[in-house]
Amino acid sequence: MLRISNHYVSKVAFSLLFVEVLILIGAFYAGSAIRFFDGDDFMLPKLDHFLISACVFAASVVFSMSALGMYQLNFNEGLRNPFFLKLMPSFAMGFGILTLVFYIAPELYFGRGILLLVFLIAAVGILAARTIFFTTSEFRFLESRIMFLGIGPLAKECGDLALRTASYHKYDVAGYVAMPAEECLVPSASVLQVEPGMSLVNLARKHNVSEIVVSVQNRRGGTFPIRELLECKLFGVKVTDAATFFERETCQIRVESLQPSWLVFGGGFDQSFVRTFMKRTFDIIVSTIILALTMPVMLITAALVRLEDGGPVFYSQERTGKGGRPFKVHKFRSMGTNAEKGGKPQWAALNDPRVTRVGDFIRKVRIDELPQLWNVFKGEMSFVGPRPERPYFVEQLIADIPYYNVRHSIKPGITGWAQVRYGYGASVEDAVQKLQYDLYYVKNNSLFLDLLVLIDTLKVVMFGSGR
Repeated sequence: MLRISNHYVSKVAFSLLFVEVLILIGAFYAGSAIRFFDGDDFMLPKLDHFLISACVFAASVVFSMSALGMYQLNFNEGLRNPFFLKLMPSFAMGFGILTLVFYIAPELYFGRGILLLVFLIAAVGILAARTIFFTTSEFRFLESRIMFLGIGPLAKECGDLALRTASYHKYDVAGYVAMPAEECLVPSASVLQVEPGMSLVNLARKHNVSEIVVSVQNRRGGTFPIRELLECKLFGVKVTDAATFFERETCQIRVESLQPSWLVFGGGFDQSFVRTFMKRTFDIIVSTIILALTMPVMLITAALVRLEDGGPVFYSQERTGKGGRPFKVHKFRSMGTNAEKGGKPQWAALNDPRVTRVGDFIRKVRIDELPQLWNVFKGEMSFVGPRPERPYFVEQLIADIPYYNVRHSIKPGITGWAQVRYGYGASVEDAVQKLQYDLYYVKNNSLFLDLLVLIDTLKVVMFGSGR
């Protein structure tokens, strides 16, 4: 895995993206050369910004493919129907982006004749690249050989995670190393036999292991092999903590067995002036653009909400913000006017019967969240961050879930990592899952991660799968 601005990115997915960027730029040059072939040789058009136009084309298509989830690779799916169903819409979306770019910067325009050829060559190139990629992946040469220290519940969870077949970061599990006083919850056949006097580094060499994941629940006492793990690290075997392994593979931070020292001494949690300034700048720019683009949609929505039942257009509700400070969040009203007639706050749920017909649609495509742009401009929220919760539920969740209050160390957001990765939260159990994503974002938040959330949010809106 690669780390880009603290966020874990698969080397495989990153390599595929890099190759496809080269294919798209190459397709642009090839299409232009074919279009302007004069019978003797290939003559490229005399454009002052030809390379820039090629890069804009590549960026538009890659952005569109990302928004449709084409870099969230699934080895089981391979090149079956979903790939073809997403490729053409992504090209159509890329064409729309290019049209907007050419309207803003007409000097980058290179002609419709070229564009058709370029898209055709690009489609063939991407299809060929993905065919080669998924075919070679079946040979399993990208797998890492891994070993787990421990045989208890934590080791079993980590092992199951490593063996997920849909993951594009595959592992070949060499086995598990038994630790004293641990109940064996992994298959007995997977427990490695350690010969008398054999060190951990020799065991790793014997099984050709490149990484050891320390998945021992209790590390107290004199039986934990800290010196042997250090020896492994010195001899080139990577040693990874279970919390880091879980963070790397799921983009979550597991709260059940999390050690406070891991949060204290680990990296991340950047709250520097530079990061704060960049995030505020990002919030203002993105919110301004979205406000300008969606103003007609907001006006139509306001009219429809009012016409459906004659009730108020907007709905304001108290939420908990940064530092635990309360503020009023604003949304288009999506529920009936007597949604909480009993006076007691209720969890919002999927297919909630309190939701109106107009409300059901605007919730699915996130239109109901647009008035929160005003909260962003006021500085109460960011565009990306943990979703703000109601104080009534916050008190309950802080009491029930460890580290829940950590999510209040930054501003809440209109959209967030948990919202694009997890569905509606209607219980404490759902809140735990969403918190694990929120902790990952709080720890690793960056401009790069904000952009990824923005792209995933676009995918949620396009497919009507609002969170």
